Amino acid sequence: MAHARKTWLVINPDSGSYDDKAFNALQDCCGQNGIDVERVIRFPKDDLPKPDELDAAGIEFVTIYTGDGTINALVTGLYGWGGAVLVLPGGTMNLLSIRLHGDVEPDVIVSRFCSGKAERERPHVIRCDAGDALAGMMAGPACAWSEVREAMRHFDVVAMAGSTAEALKESTDGPMVRVVSPPLGKPDGYPLVLMSPEDGKMSVDGYHAETLGEYAQQSLALLKRDFREGPHDKLGRLEEMTITACEGERLDILVDGEPRVSDCEATFRVVPCEVDLVVSRGR
Repeated sequence: MAHARKTWLVINPDSGSYDDKAFNALQDCCGQNGIDVERVIRFPKDDLPKPDELDAAGIEFVTIYTGDGTINALVTGLYGWGGAVLVLPGGTMNLLSIRLHGDVEPDVIVSRFCSGKAERERPHVIRCDAGDALAGMMAGPACAWSEVREAMRHFDVVAMAGSTAEALKESTDGPMVRVVSPPLGKPDGYPLVLMSPEDGKMSVDGYHAETLGEYAQQSLALLKRDFREGPHDKLGRLEEMTITACEGERLDILVDGEPRVSDCEATFRVVPCEVDLVVSRGR
């Protein structure tokens, strides 16, 4: 990996977290560390690269500097490729980058990579019929809060007010979700079940209904935390589980922050990622 010096860089200028100054600084950092950024892909204006394109161009690793949703689209689209993906923190949450490298800035990660202090790994992801999550999966009516976060990113006050009201309604009146196999948590279910991939298993937490009322009244900054600091039950660390929506309604899911819909019942399991990711974690 230390000898791979040519890359394509994926960014998302339409993201609310994108910053021209930070992007220019990243390009300078790559140059100072001997990385040739041969091409910049501006998603979604430009299509994400495909394995055959990368192989034809002699690219051994792709660098991505975006949020978790765009990272998910790139990585899952490269399943089966023989190269590797270098994930840098360019979003709001940066959960996958933190998982792979720790909570550090892009220049630190690039420096580790170029000095040989990184490895190629296939970390575990969470899979269901709606897709694979590299950073985390959520299920339940409280997934409606993703619309609030999206409005916040674009500073759309009108949309934020409307989506907040709708999210609160869905979170309190929508059908709760229950973990049925193995049976865990409250019999009446939760408005939100959070799954995070960790060391070959998924850590599962069920967030209480009262959490959502608290978060609706708190500052907007708390919404960015995806309820991770709110009251919740730790349901365990599992390799597989099944969740069902009460009343037979559809199951709302967030895959790395992107909304998806599943049948009223879905099974989630931990599987290895199907393309190599660069991992440093302070090595």
